Amino acid sequence: MAVLGPGGVGGLLAALLTRAGSSVVVLAGDSTSRVISERGLRVESRLFGNFEVNVETATRLQSEVDVCLITVKATQLERALERVPADVAGQALVIPFLNGIDHVDLLRTRFRTTVVPATIRVEVARVGPGLIRQTSPFASVEIATSDMVRERIEPLAAQLRTTGLEVTLREDEVAMLWDKLALLGPLALLTTHQRGNVGVVRTIRRDDAIALIGEVAAVARAEGASADPEAALRLLDLAPETMESSMQRDQAAGQPLELDAIGGAVLRHAAAQGVPVPVTTRLVDELQARERARTER
Repeated sequence: MAVLGPGGVGGLLAALLTRAGSSVVVLAGDSTSRVISERGLRVESRLFGNFEVNVETATRLQSEVDVCLITVKATQLERALERVPADVAGQALVIPFLNGIDHVDLLRTRFRTTVVPATIRVEVARVGPGLIRQTSPFASVEIATSDMVRERIEPLAAQLRTTGLEVTLREDEVAMLWDKLALLGPLALLTTHQRGNVGVVRTIRRDDAIALIGEVAAVARAEGASADPEAALRLLDLAPETMESSMQRDQAAGQPLELDAIGGAVLRHAAAQGVPVPVTTRLVDELQARERARTER
């Protein structure tokens, strides 16, 4: 198995799978690959404990694997895919754990192999090369399945379950992706716009949160997914008050934001379906203006 991008999600998955006995190669840039090769992957986790594992690393996939997990951020995707030549990937299952929706079509255009989208709900961060910190009281994975890929997906799901992850298979990939975006979109946009954690958003920006969840759910329903805004709001209310979004952390670190993959995707699909999303539009516009001002300094 290959894992492209040992950031928060990729580093956690690679470390958990290696600890559980899977053969894993981590694909990363020269400096990150060198550090992980020398020091291994170190995990500090509320759920899985603190541990270290040695793992194989490479800057480019050299031989065919059965599965390739794509765990880079959307802002890094196209460049990172140079590490996974389509001819070398062969018949591997390509499993993207990316935020948003539009990456699935991009990957299916690039690879001749089978692309099966997945989602993960976890609060995790790459503290430094090879050092991963997981802080949420939950870590759950959903993977799309169908009659065409079930025989290959079910063993992968079992492999992931051996690590301690909660794993669910979903028959409807569109519904699965929109279910995540219905919560992730509002959470990412509001925590980043407010520069505050979930507790701050619930207290100060609740009306915006309700409006955003409703807008994303309306777009999801227009695309054929049965999104439940009340369920998304309940999940928001159950989230730890100290929880931060990865986009919020990227903003604080001065890193590029996944604004197009998350907010931009909602706007594009809303426009295609003729669904008004005024609150989403306002927040995306204001965050884009903030990013332009930052990069022009």
